[in-house]
Amino acid sequence: MAMLNIGDYVVRLSYNKDILFRITYISPNQIARLKGVSYRVIADAPISDLELSVGMRYTNEESSIMSTIEATVEKIMKKRAEIEKGKDPRFQKTGTVLHVDGDAFYLNLCLKYYKMLDIPAIGEHISESEQPKRIKYLLEKYAPDILVLTGHDALNKNYKTLYDISEYRNSQYFVESVKRARAIKPNMSELVIFAGACQSYFEEILAAGADFAASPDRVLIHALDPVFIVEKIAECPFYKVLPIEEALENTITQFNGLGGYEILGKCRRGGPVVTDKQKNEAKENREQEEHVTLDPAHMTKEDIERELARPLFKDTRQEFESKIKQYINKHPSL
Repeated sequence: MAMLNIGDYVVRLSYNKDILFRITYISPNQIARLKGVSYRVIADAPISDLELSVGMRYTNEESSIMSTIEATVEKIMKKRAEIEKGKDPRFQKTGTVLHVDGDAFYLNLCLKYYKMLDIPAIGEHISESEQPKRIKYLLEKYAPDILVLTGHDALNKNYKTLYDISEYRNSQYFVESVKRARAIKPNMSELVIFAGACQSYFEEILAAGADFAASPDRVLIHALDPVFIVEKIAECPFYKVLPIEEALENTITQFNGLGGYEILGKCRRGGPVVTDKQKNEAKENREQEEHVTLDPAHMTKEDIERELARPLFKDTRQEFESKIKQYINKHPSL
């Protein structure tokens, strides 16, 4: 068997090589700490149960999921284009996302997809245990409309009950972070919160004040699941109720891995958008008006006073001085 080291990508033999992991720590008794590459899970496994995944970036199952994700992004953008087709251009405000993630790799992956989906997002890499301590500062600094609190989590392998928070690796930190966020922003229509990761204590996170949480069936959730929930929240109009079925429509794990409440959306549309063509037409109209020959015989006293008040020169002082210098250089004195 090949020697395994921290940083190696591996699969677990006892789980039929279902998920790709990266080794983050190896204990003296040869137990490896593993971090999922596509799924937000931390696990421990004996070195003897691991196999090096040479050249593998995803397992077969994970590769299929990534293809689904790319197709989903394309579908979302196509649907948006169809909705806007034939309508007058408008601008819109979807609200700012603050995404706090315990994993830097996942954070960067999510930020990439927020950008692809045209969702304004701010990312902060903060370990799960530090998130409760930093949440007040972050909310005051960024004043987000949507808050994501995620990272890694796991349910103890030999758990006795699902309803004891000590059975979970990081759920206590997500719960405490949500409580502190709600103490600052108690109005759920003002701040929408998603919290949790793989196998998180779903019920307790919701009870703390989250709108969406992981994981109802204590399953693994995909790294990008929070992004696809956020996209639905961000694009839903502020006056419309977003049903939970619609909120989870594009997620990977759907109702097994995610759940929550109906909410009001965050999107506000505005207008009008002045096109370049309209700007050019307005400029031409102004220029034409400026070249109209004035006839004092047909002007009121107010019209005459207004015309007399117009500046004779439209150049700024700097532009005027520059033109004078150019003239002097071209016409030297005799």
